[in-house]
Amino acid sequence: MFRDKVVIVTGASSGLGATLATEFAKTGAKVALFSPEGEKQAEVARQCEAAGGRALPVVGDVTREGDCSALVEKTLGSFGAIDYLVANAGISMWAPFAEVDDLEVFRKLVEVNYLGAVNCVHFALPHLIASKGMVVAITSIQGKIGVPLHTGYVGSKHALQGFCETLRMELAGTGVDILTVLPHWLRGTDLRKNAFGKDGRALGTSSRRHSKESISLEEAAHAIMHATHKRKRSLVIPWKLRLLLALNLLAPRLAEALIMGAVKHQED
Repeated sequence: MFRDKVVIVTGASSGLGATLATEFAKTGAKVALFSPEGEKQAEVARQCEAAGGRALPVVGDVTREGDCSALVEKTLGSFGAIDYLVANAGISMWAPFAEVDDLEVFRKLVEVNYLGAVNCVHFALPHLIASKGMVVAITSIQGKIGVPLHTGYVGSKHALQGFCETLRMELAGTGVDILTVLPHWLRGTDLRKNAFGKDGRALGTSSRRHSKESISLEEAAHAIMHATHKRKRSLVIPWKLRLLLALNLLAPRLAEALIMGAVKHQED
């Protein structure tokens, strides 16, 4: 499916990014891994190689333009092209806005979740145009609908969703496609453990547990790869969340009540 294709995955040291990188490698892809966590990423690279692909670990930060430029140059130097950019790096929050003590949380969320993707797309885009490649942006269902206790995260994901939808129109006719992935909560990630609390610090083990509605990393990765192969515009996982998006348009108060109930259930 992706044999000999070159795939950049950001946030590749753990969670969905690591799973995606390994699954792409299983198909024979050449995978460039990007995150600040060198040791973890090196282990993911070994797993990719063992799975049958080629891996290039690049240590860097999506919020730094120079690091993103270096990622693209190193990928080109090793693999000669870029076919897919998977913008996956992200961080979350869990705190009521009225209780937030450190507004730096909001700047960090925008820098990682939105501008981090913008930085990577900026430097990769000329090469994606050359290969008629694809941007795969891991946004969130929260990029379309609000969720309590996540104001900064929701805002940053709305920005990313809007960026992708607008860029798709600008790139019409170039051969470059953009897939936005809107997942529900995922099991097996550090997203909640690393989420910002009201004091700007990571929640760690005090973070809430996922509900039974969360989905596995493997399930999400397979769905994303299938949508990428089919060059789809959007992917909502699980599919039934599309009903919630429709409900939010037709009966927003009811949609809000359902969401608030789900969040409260996780706090209990």
